[in-house]
Amino acid sequence: MIIKTIGVLSCFMVLLSTLAFALPVQKEEKPWTKWTQKEAEKILNDSPWAKSQIDTDTSEMVYTPTSDPGLRSRERENDQSRLEKGASNQAMNVKYIVRFFSARPVRQALARMMELRQKLDPEMTNRLHSFAELKSTDSIILTLSVEASDQRYGGPVMQQVNSAITATLKNDSYLERNGKRLFLEEYVPPGKDGFGARFIFLRRMDEKPFIDSNQGDVRFHVKYPGDKGLKVERTFKVSEMMSNGELEY
Repeated sequence: MIIKTIGVLSCFMVLLSTLAFALPVQKEEKPWTKWTQKEAEKILNDSPWAKSQIDTDTSEMVYTPTSDPGLRSRERENDQSRLEKGASNQAMNVKYIVRFFSARPVRQALARMMELRQKLDPEMTNRLHSFAELKSTDSIILTLSVEASDQRYGGPVMQQVNSAITATLKNDSYLERNGKRLFLEEYVPPGKDGFGARFIFLRRMDEKPFIDSNQGDVRFHVKYPGDKGLKVERTFKVSEMMSNGELEY
């Protein structure tokens, strides 16, 4: 009887060992305070909370002399513009980065970059960590940053971004999911902090969170005023916006 009991226990232990190997291992996320610069940059530039849009101007790629008297009038107008700005004879890129600033991973990446780039005293470190760990409960905040390969092209874009106000963007700036649009509540032009322009939306619509884990995608759209106004659209996959078991946005 004792021998039989020992045999049963042995089989049970073997079964437990087999199940332990069969169960998926839950990978523990690396604390943000240990992120490398490359890991923090990944969160800020290409992650579930950060998407880029690149607009390319190829009109400068074909060389034409800037003093040819045989050019037609329209060509001369374009040529004069090139002469005033300086002909580049290459494609010009303007990169727009849209980030979910209210998502903790984005703020944690920003805080980590600051820690890596400069030595901070304990008080500043505590304030920075509080900023990174604070959970957003009332607003959804997205930021728009602009990077240009040539400031002659980036300058006019930044002029639009800096001069816009809530009233001029309110009807053409929104978050969209499942056909429903959540329109802009407040716009804040870029400041000295380097975080970019802020687009602030209410977190709830019809007394429910506008974004939840059951949704597929959420799309950000903004069109600045004017016929040639800047237009940025980026789509985020909600199922990927998870961090430490929580939906972050």
